[in-house]
Amino acid sequence: MRFFLGLDGGQSSTSVVIGDETGRIIGAGRGGPCNHAAAEEGRERLRRAVTVSVTAARVAAGLDAEVRFAAACCGMSGGPEDKRALLEAMLPADRLEVTTDAAIALAGATLSGRGIIVIAGTGSMAFGRNESGLSARAGGWGYVLGDEGSAFDIARQALRAALRMEEGWGAATSLRGKLLEAAGAASANQLMHRFYEPAWPRDRIASLAPLVAAAAAAGDPAAQEILANAGQQLAALASAVRGQLWSPEEAVEIAYSGGVFQSEVISRRFCELVEREPRSTAGPAKRTPAEGALAEAYRSAGLRAIWQERTQQSDRSE
Repeated sequence: MRFFLGLDGGQSSTSVVIGDETGRIIGAGRGGPCNHAAAEEGRERLRRAVTVSVTAARVAAGLDAEVRFAAACCGMSGGPEDKRALLEAMLPADRLEVTTDAAIALAGATLSGRGIIVIAGTGSMAFGRNESGLSARAGGWGYVLGDEGSAFDIARQALRAALRMEEGWGAATSLRGKLLEAAGAASANQLMHRFYEPAWPRDRIASLAPLVAAAAAAGDPAAQEILANAGQQLAALASAVRGQLWSPEEAVEIAYSGGVFQSEVISRRFCELVEREPRSTAGPAKRTPAEGALAEAYRSAGLRAIWQERTQQSDRSE
């Protein structure tokens, strides 16, 4: 029996799945973030995250520590270039592919691995691949220049609304009280200064985004506007990729993934805008990015059809 591994190395966590040669997933595991490898601290964090997640998946699969994978694929946030050598040293595999997190997200999002995936978690971006194998992307510029519609951006917009209210040039909003309570701050101004401190990295700021969703559900106009704008910006990313790879008359499957889309306001707005374009369909990703990485591992070994058949059977049984 041969075994295959898929790894999703993200900004917030690392996920691993292991499959056998019949296309069946037999183990899964999670670890910490591993998106930076430029400095030794980041490399050590990557090693720890990969070790923890792979070990957990291996144990769950009932495999011993000496197992060698027929193929493995790792999709890495922040790009693969500075992580390839580290992963080659850690993962015993006959074939090892190291690629981007967007590529594996799309591989899991649609059965064919073609179409567009819009990812909105801590950051945001869109990535597409057409039937000819050409790919394109939009967004993903990082929190300074981009990440529109991301959890970080939603929290940033919420703080802006709170600051405007506090200074008297913005509408009253419940977001101010919610943010101050969550952060233990005395004022929006104090919280703003905290956001520039090392104790408040991007993922911690992004973790405040659910407060905006809660305020919107309670009827707060400012929160509702922030979420509606996020959905519109994410739809614009999808439209940009569509225009690069497909003609208007071609059918395109557009999927979404990431914690931001747990907001019904955002997912509904996103789908509504995307499907205004003729022959565009929108919906949630069919499989996780880690499962997409596993699909790519099967593909590299010439077993993509086995994975597709197994996932189709799973979909029918559901």
